[in-house]
Amino acid sequence: MPSLHFHLTSSMSPSEVMGVLTDFGPSRVERWPSIDAEHFQVLERGDTWAEVTEGNDKSWERARYEWAPSQNRVTVTTHDSVPFGSGGWNFQMTPTDGGTRIDVRLERHPSSLKAKMLSPIIPFAGPVFRKSFKEPLKTV
Repeated sequence: MPSLHFHLTSSMSPSEVMGVLTDFGPSRVERWPSIDAEHFQVLERGDTWAEVTEGNDKSWERARYEWAPSQNRVTVTTHDSVPFGSGGWNFQMTPTDGGTRIDVRLERHPSSLKAKMLSPIIPFAGPVFRKSFKEPLKTV
């Protein structure tokens, strides 16, 4: 099971970071450059969870987001994705003097041959993910 763990530093508060991660309105497509309108759909939504499909023509995932504001945590359970299969994300926000430390963990459980062949790159993809989070989460 390939995994990746890294942290980011944001100038936003933990609640603001959580707000960006869990905003499933039309602005999500504008805020996240890796999501396009053609590949974004909110399937179901509750007070502290959402089932969505999001991504672009090269990479997408069908996932359940769950968030716990009192714990500053967002958990994403990926049911399926192209190209890597199931797995998930965990975002843990910790307040700092100047904003928030965001600990990010990604795990994938590849099942297809293609996913198994591509999954060894996941532990080395930190710089790509850091870049994709930079503007939406105002990281430094």
